[in-house]
Amino acid sequence: MRLLFIGDIVGKAGRDAVKIRLERVRAEHKIDFCVANGENIAHGFGITAKTACELFSAGVDLLTGGNHSWDKKEVIALMESKPIIRPLNFPSGAAGKGIWIARIGGQNAAIINLMGFHNMGVIDNPFRAILTALETLKNDGIKHIAIDFHCETTAEKNALLKLLEGKVGAIAGTHTHVGTDDLLIARGTGYVSDIGLCGVLSEVIGMDSAEPIRRYTTGMKQSFEPAGKGRSIFQAIVFELNDDGLCADCYKIKAFDDGESFISLRHGGGW
Repeated sequence: MRLLFIGDIVGKAGRDAVKIRLERVRAEHKIDFCVANGENIAHGFGITAKTACELFSAGVDLLTGGNHSWDKKEVIALMESKPIIRPLNFPSGAAGKGIWIARIGGQNAAIINLMGFHNMGVIDNPFRAILTALETLKNDGIKHIAIDFHCETTAEKNALLKLLEGKVGAIAGTHTHVGTDDLLIARGTGYVSDIGLCGVLSEVIGMDSAEPIRRYTTGMKQSFEPAGKGRSIFQAIVFELNDDGLCADCYKIKAFDDGESFISLRHGGGW
């Protein structure tokens, strides 16, 4: 089973990067299922029907979310009809669901969206939530499990890996928009702290740099705006899971707007 996890897609530039690259990437790497973090696809904040359908038409199978999942209210209705999930550990009563069950490569598989504690607002404990979910999936006979962990800190992401190594096939970090080079396989769990963004690389985390600079030099805050110009990038991770649901291989695919896609990082072994 080959899963493709695309990092945070930021605004139109990010959507365009996916639309340009994804069909070819899926074919060349024999991808069975594509997951993309979509909480920033609608002008940098949230998900709309138009932006979601653009990505589904481009070849994305499932959109995950995060702290910006609710920024566009229409997403609540979309979650009832489209393959869109939000973090599992939103409190009881939140719309949508945090787990997507699908038949992938002849196996029943679960894709889970989870969100970290730090700077993320009102959420439940992600570590307890995932352990409860895994027990249920185990009882249902599902052993092919992959997680989008939308999280601010690398320490929290590392802690989740230590908790779950050997219990899930993949943990792909999202949220920071900055790709990390710690791709590895730990007792059969493929892991990276952050995939990195799809969008304008030459600005600030895919956003126009003027507002971040003003914020950090004056302390005055205004809304970020997605960058409209600059060199853009596509970033994704391929996780290959074996029949036991464990990661046999993983590598990163990267592409700039002025060149072909290439494998930029392979897993560095592990333990």
